[in-house]
Amino acid sequence: MYDFIPDLSQPAGWMPIVFMGVMGLAMLAYVVLDGYDLGVGVLMRRASEDDKDTMIASIGPFWDANETWLVLGIGILLTVFPLAHGEILGALYLPVALMLVGLTLRGVAFDFRVKARARHKPAWNRAFYAGSLLASWSQGYMLGALITGFAGDIWSMLFSAAIGLALVAAYCLLGAGWLIIKTEGALQLQAVQWARGSLWFTAAGIAAISLATPLVSQSIFDKWFAFPYIVLLLPIPLATLILLLVIGRSLRRLPVRLAQGNEYGAWVPFGATVGVFLLAFYGLAYSLFPWLVIDRIHLWQGTTSPGSMGVILAGALVVLPMIVGYTVFAYRVFWGKSTTLKY
Repeated sequence: MYDFIPDLSQPAGWMPIVFMGVMGLAMLAYVVLDGYDLGVGVLMRRASEDDKDTMIASIGPFWDANETWLVLGIGILLTVFPLAHGEILGALYLPVALMLVGLTLRGVAFDFRVKARARHKPAWNRAFYAGSLLASWSQGYMLGALITGFAGDIWSMLFSAAIGLALVAAYCLLGAGWLIIKTEGALQLQAVQWARGSLWFTAAGIAAISLATPLVSQSIFDKWFAFPYIVLLLPIPLATLILLLVIGRSLRRLPVRLAQGNEYGAWVPFGATVGVFLLAFYGLAYSLFPWLVIDRIHLWQGTTSPGSMGVILAGALVVLPMIVGYTVFAYRVFWGKSTTLKY
């Protein structure tokens, strides 16, 4: 299908595929793990002052480690795919800058709000919300721009902006699901309502991406709609729809159960939302492979030398298990219901 694919038995052929897989999984881990704590940050605007402390406590032990996956993914893009890195980061200079401003703002606000005097604390809470919202929207805009091949026309920019809002809603859905698991009482019931408000906007964003992706490239269109691929891939949108319906059904039933002190099914909204993200990632990865920039830069184009990739791979084999191990350890130690934040 592609005449530019090299000999995959050679390091110059298979190493870029390995690194693309690691980079993709790192970005997926970031979107899921940092996505819920960004969502919690966005939802803070609607919470009471007391609930905000509990919400911060629910993400406190995890949020720094969650962002490690972003560093890993961008690091691989820079060191292994320098041509694509220059093209992508050049086209996304402004949204990347906005994302970094947002992440920096929420990082500063996270620590300062705890030690701030009572009259200053609301301002730091608003800063944390603003940083979370800015970072979330910027990431969604970058996703929309990637799907449209970094087209600069007004309709592509509007599409990217809309996908930015949809990703904010998806992060809010993840964050609300996380709060349903980690909190109790009125805040837990409020999280159910937040999740219901975010669900169908998230579904609309997934539908928009699914419809737009095949239309930007004839090769992507053929990969989805040519026989027999359309039959083999049909379970992906069907499974996504089923998971969205499962989330909606669970959110309708949870208020009654939680009011009775019954936690059965409290994990369903978060778990099913993660499943939706996994399916969306699989569909996007299938659509884009082997392109880093659609129809312009493929993953074997402009890579670093095989010798350099070997050194980077050796480093990744050391670093990746450490990140996974620390992440698992942190979630195991700090699992359970969140309590009042203390320093």
